[in-house]
Amino acid sequence: MKAAVLHEAGGVPRYEDFPDPVPGDDEVLISVRAVAVENVDKAIAAGTHYASKNYVAQFPVIPAFDGVGALADGTLVGFGNPRLPYGALAEKTVVASNAVVPIAEGIEPVVATVLGAAFTGMSITTAAGFAAGETVLVQGATGFGGRLAVQLARLSGAGRIVATGRDEDQLREVRDLGADTVINTTVSDEELVRAFTDARGDGYDVVVDYLWGRPTEILLRSLVPDSFAFPKKPTRVIQVGEVAGATLALAAESVRTSGVEIYGSAKGLGPDTMAEVLGRIVQWTRSGELTFDVETVPLSDIETAWQRTDMRGKRLVVLP
Repeated sequence: MKAAVLHEAGGVPRYEDFPDPVPGDDEVLISVRAVAVENVDKAIAAGTHYASKNYVAQFPVIPAFDGVGALADGTLVGFGNPRLPYGALAEKTVVASNAVVPIAEGIEPVVATVLGAAFTGMSITTAAGFAAGETVLVQGATGFGGRLAVQLARLSGAGRIVATGRDEDQLREVRDLGADTVINTTVSDEELVRAFTDARGDGYDVVVDYLWGRPTEILLRSLVPDSFAFPKKPTRVIQVGEVAGATLALAAESVRTSGVEIYGSAKGLGPDTMAEVLGRIVQWTRSGELTFDVETVPLSDIETAWQRTDMRGKRLVVLP
C-alpha cells in the first residue's frame, strides 16, 4: 500500500510503499478515507509532544493517530490509536476492534475527521459550566479551533463574544462568524492591557485559550482589580493550546483577588458528556449552523502539505 512514512523524529513524511497491515485478534482493518493533520500530529512526529514516545518509538512509522475510514463491510467509522507502526496517514491501517465508532448519518468523511476539533470549543460548557448570556473571550480566534469556538459560543447562547488574533483580515472574518468585538494582539503590552480592559464590559465569564504565553499573561494582568473589592464573579479560563508559548509568568495577584479560575480543556469530559456534546455538534453541522473550513490534499502530496504554513484558519485534510 501507499503511506506517508516518517524515517526520523523531526523529519518530513514521504509518500512511499509500505507493507499492508494484517489485523490480529480483536483488531479490524480500516480502509482510510480522510485524516486531518493537526499541530499535535506534527509535534508528536517531531518528538516534542509529551505523548511522542507512544507514537514514534520506532522507525519507520506512519504518523497521525486518528481519522475516518471504512470497515470491510463498508461501514464508515472514526478510528483511533492504530497499532504501530501503522498510523492513519496511509491507504490502510489496523486498530483494536473497540477503537472505532460509527460516523453519524449525513456527515461526510472530510467533515467527520475534523468534528473532534469542536470539542475544545464546547469546553465552555463541559469544563467551565457556561450559561447562556455569559461573555466569552476566545484567545486565538483566527485559528481553526478558535473559529469553531466563536461559532459554538454563539450557538450556545453567549451574550457577547470577544475574539483575539494577529491578522486584521482574519479578525474581520471572525466577526462574520459571530464575534462582537475583536482585539489584535500585535500591539504593545500596554495597549493590549487597555484593549482587554475596554472590551471586558461587566467581565469575561469564560475564556477559551488557544494561545497561552504573552497574550494570556497580559490578559491575566488586566484582570487584577485596582481596589480591595471582592470580585463580582469568577473568570473561568480554559487552557486549550500554546500557540503563543508553552509557559507564562503567573503573578500571585493575578489569581489571589481577581476571581480567576484555570481549568484544562479535558475537565468534565467522559463517555456521557462526550456523547451529549457530539450530538449537539452533529446537529449544528447537519443544519449548516456550524461550518468547518478545510482544504483537502491527496496523500501523494503529503511531503509538501506537511510543511505548509499558510493555512490561515483552515484545517488540512489528507485523502488517501
